[in-house]
Amino acid sequence: MISQLQERKYEILLVALLQHLFAGIFLTDMDFYTRVVWPVNMLVLGLGSIFLFTGKHSWRHWFRNLHFMVVLLLPVGIPFFKDLSWYFTFLNINYVVFFCFLFMEVLRFLIKPGYINTDIISASICGYMLLIEISVFALQFFQYRDPASFKGVDISSPALTFIDLVYFCSITFTSIGFGDITPNTHVTKLITAFVGIAGQFYTVVLVGILISKFSSKN
Repeated sequence: MISQLQERKYEILLVALLQHLFAGIFLTDMDFYTRVVWPVNMLVLGLGSIFLFTGKHSWRHWFRNLHFMVVLLLPVGIPFFKDLSWYFTFLNINYVVFFCFLFMEVLRFLIKPGYINTDIISASICGYMLLIEISVFALQFFQYRDPASFKGVDISSPALTFIDLVYFCSITFTSIGFGDITPNTHVTKLITAFVGIAGQFYTVVLVGILISKFSSKN
């Protein structure tokens, strides 16, 4: 059973990322989303990421395990500390570190093997979703520090702020840019510009990697 899950680790991680980013599509009760769904989402995401590190006993592996426990507990505290800005600052910093760590593992896998299969495709999509996660929590860090960082972001609840920034980062990465949410300070403007560049760069590099692997296989 464990070996079968290990073989499907990138598909599992992809499903976990999708449910974390887009579960709000199916929910209207944002208080329930914050109190129950978000902690469950993070648990599923954490469990989905475990298989990326199976059999690795380096310092990164142990740091990741300890850090995952912190990340898992942070959403549980939201209902109790939702009025404390420092708590959300701490939460967002830890999420950025967590998703950066996962992204590096996925990127390391994409670069190494000289072949293409379903794992490569799933890992490629995971990398894209992880970049969105990193961007969301990086921008959310500034949003909680300065509520005027963005125009158009709903700050009435943590869940709505998260969902709005998922939407904003997704359309920025895809170069759609509807303009209903816009950065409002020089810091968030520059970070948004960097997010757009990073998304385009990842896409270009990924296409090159996939073409190279496909050519090698042939």
